[in-house]
Amino acid sequence: MSKNSANEEITLKELLENGAALFHYLLSQWKVILLAVILGSVLGVGYSYIKKPVYTATLSFALEDEKSGGGGLGSALGLASSLGLDLGGGGGSVFSGSNLTELFKSRAMVEQTLLSAVVVDDKSISLAEMYLQNEGWRAKWDESPKFKNLQFLVETPRKEFTRVHDSILGVMYYNLSQKGLSVAQKDKKIAIITIDVNSTSELFAKYFTEALVKEVSDFYVTTKSKKARLNMDILKRQTDSIRGELNGAITGVAVANDNTFGLNPAMNVRRAPSARRQVDVQANTAILTELVKQTELAKVTLRKETPLIQVIDTPILPLAKERFGKAKGIVLGGFLGGFLIVFFLILKRLIKNI
Repeated sequence: MSKNSANEEITLKELLENGAALFHYLLSQWKVILLAVILGSVLGVGYSYIKKPVYTATLSFALEDEKSGGGGLGSALGLASSLGLDLGGGGGSVFSGSNLTELFKSRAMVEQTLLSAVVVDDKSISLAEMYLQNEGWRAKWDESPKFKNLQFLVETPRKEFTRVHDSILGVMYYNLSQKGLSVAQKDKKIAIITIDVNSTSELFAKYFTEALVKEVSDFYVTTKSKKARLNMDILKRQTDSIRGELNGAITGVAVANDNTFGLNPAMNVRRAPSARRQVDVQANTAILTELVKQTELAKVTLRKETPLIQVIDTPILPLAKERFGKAKGIVLGGFLGGFLIVFFLILKRLIKNI
């Protein structure tokens, strides 16, 4: 046998002997280990009583967003385009797919939702104020002059908030986006988006979920149909303007005819104003007819460009809750207590041997 092999055999032998000695040492300390396991289990049970249950509010909705016009609508849009008028057909998809799910988790949407009003105990408060109370921040701030009078009132305009307000809203947004808010399209083949909100307050989870969907839905619909709506508003103003001109021209023809009533047929120059006003009537009539057509097309386009967000499932009380059970506390607490005491005993023995 070579020298290296002998050294390896001796090293393995020493390792086994040290392991056996350490095992017997731990067995000799079984009372201490058992006491630590029992203590850890007791602490785990105590933690299960202190730990608040987490409620989950779930809402799902389907998004119908028609992107291509077919049949008569496509022909109508083609006619409008040939006349040089853009009715906003074929709207963009900036908020489709994963972009829409990220919109739900954006700071602007979450903060706007936190500032919306809900009714709790027959009082109207903001969701931000409700969050402060549920998390216990308000109770801690009563002892701080800096935060004691700080409130998030419903009627307060966003621009009037101070730097401290913005900072607190930022913390709320971080907590919700990182720990309490989940938005996902669970199946890529199905256009159904599910929103989960976790909170230690059952009412907050429900109200926040519903308010967030409403805020994002309003923003999404307004943004998607903005171009078509602007075009329709322009057409309406032009139609009203031409209609006013036409009414004025018709009145002008009547006035001119009254002025030439019984006039000598040889005096044709006196009939010129009536002829000019008649031309104005004909021209404005043609323009108004075309504008009315385009306005109706714009209304159709607006309906097409306005997406439909259909809510399928809404949070219904009582919500599903997850709590730290007693059995879980006993098992985890006992395991953690035993692990720590064993680690401490081994570390103590190693230091003593050194």
